[in-house]
Amino acid sequence: MPPFTMTFSIDEQHDGKLLRQFLQENGISRTALTDIKFHGGALLVDGRPVTVRHVLRAGETLSVVFPPERTSDWMDAEAMPLDILYEDDYVLVVNKPAGLATIPSRHHPGGTLANGLLHHYRKQQLDSTVHIVTRLDRDTSGLVLVAKHRHVHHLLSALQQKGHVVRTYEAICHGVIVEDEGTIDAPIGRQSDSIIAREVREDGKPAVTHFRVLERLYGYTYVSLRLETGRTHQIRVHLAYLGHPLAGDELYGGSREMIGRQALHSRQLSFFHPFAGRWYTCSAPLPDDMELLIEATRRRCAD
Repeated sequence: MPPFTMTFSIDEQHDGKLLRQFLQENGISRTALTDIKFHGGALLVDGRPVTVRHVLRAGETLSVVFPPERTSDWMDAEAMPLDILYEDDYVLVVNKPAGLATIPSRHHPGGTLANGLLHHYRKQQLDSTVHIVTRLDRDTSGLVLVAKHRHVHHLLSALQQKGHVVRTYEAICHGVIVEDEGTIDAPIGRQSDSIIAREVREDGKPAVTHFRVLERLYGYTYVSLRLETGRTHQIRVHLAYLGHPLAGDELYGGSREMIGRQALHSRQLSFFHPFAGRWYTCSAPLPDDMELLIEATRRRCAD
C-alpha cells in the first residue's frame, strides 16, 4: 500500500502562512516532522518537495507523506478471529473477548489482540505497527479503539484528553447500590506493596467515574459506567472503594462464585473522527457469561 499521506487544499485563509505554522495548527508535531525529514517521509506542494520554510499560496495542494513504520522485532503476526465492528484507512474498532490480553507482556508474549491485529495489517499490506488508543485489561471484554498509524494515534490521544473519546461500560458488582446514579471522584495510585494493584490514595492521579444503576439483582447490582479519566483498573478500584467490588474480581475483593472473571464489559465507544470530522459510535452486546449472571440473580429475586 502507498505510505500514509495527509493532503490539504490551501485556501485564502492560509495564503502567505509558513508551512511550519500550518502543520502545527493541524496537529503535526515536531517529533513527526523530524521523523518525516530523516526516515523517508516528504513534504510536497503540488508534487514538489519543500521545507517547513515554504510560504503557502492559495490554490496549492500540500501532501504530508509519513515514513513507513517498523513493527517490533519481538512481536509476531498471528492469525486469529477478530470481531471488527468498524474499520477505515485510519482507525478500527474491535470487540475483544474476555481472556485475551490487549498487548504482549512478560506473562503473555504472544496470543494477544495486538498479534492478531498485526496479522490483519499484513493481509492488507499495511506497513504499520499496532497503536492501541483504549486498552482493556485481559479479563475485561468489549470495545477497543485502534489507530492504524502513529500520527492517527497522536491525534486521537489529543482528542481523548478533550473528552472526544467516550467509553461506556457495563458491570455487575457485589451488593446493592442504593443511589440510582452518582459520580466517584477519587484519585488512584499504585498500591505500595504491589506492581499490579491500584488503590484510592490522596497522592494518586485524578480519576472520575460516573455510574448509573441499570438493575438491582439478588446480592448484586447491574450498572452502567462512563469514564471521565482513564486510570489503570479505574472502574475496578472505584467500585471496590464504594464497597461494591466487581463480581469475579478477586484482586479487589470480588468473588468468583458466579463468574470466572471480573464482570466488566466495554459496551459502547463514541469518538470524534479526526479525518471524517464527525462522531462515530459502536456498541457490543453483553457477553454470555455476564448475561447468565444477570439471569441467575434475577431469578433469585423472583424466588
